[in-house]
Amino acid sequence: MAVTSLEEDIACLKGYIKSYPDFPIPGIVYKDIFSVLNNCDGFQLLNKILKKYALDLKGTIDCVAMLEARGFLLGTLMALYLNVPCVPVRKKGKLPGRVAQLEYILEYGKDVLEVQLDAIKEGQRTLIIDDLLATGGTLRASIELLKKTGAKVVQALVIMELCDLEGRKKLDIPVKSFVQF
Repeated sequence: MAVTSLEEDIACLKGYIKSYPDFPIPGIVYKDIFSVLNNCDGFQLLNKILKKYALDLKGTIDCVAMLEARGFLLGTLMALYLNVPCVPVRKKGKLPGRVAQLEYILEYGKDVLEVQLDAIKEGQRTLIIDDLLATGGTLRASIELLKKTGAKVVQALVIMELCDLEGRKKLDIPVKSFVQF
């Protein structure tokens, strides 16, 4: 097998991402991470990219926070490669025990995110991971929630970014996105 750079792998990954026009509503072009995961070669490539990127982060991250639901698929891999715990950030009412909550505004209404209070330790250097950065609302709320629990949120990692929506501008931490649209 030929050795390829992270940039070459990312360029190849983009070819596995399918687009669905007018989903879920007219005017939206949905970018689907599941098309990568549904293809063994695509999934192995994504895994390879995450593993390579984890080498760059080694020693700088104490915890991976995974955003519901597709972030769970990616965050567990990153946590394993970094040899750190992973913590789910979920919608209201889906986590047992004591939780911290944050209500936030979406384009279409309000929502509430939660994280278990005993899952994050004060000062833990935390990486947040999700599949997509669009408007940045959910990611911004997650950062705020994690900081509220004492985490030191050091970076966000997304597989895809919809650059025209300028979600990155709403965030006060560095963002690494592999594929930009």
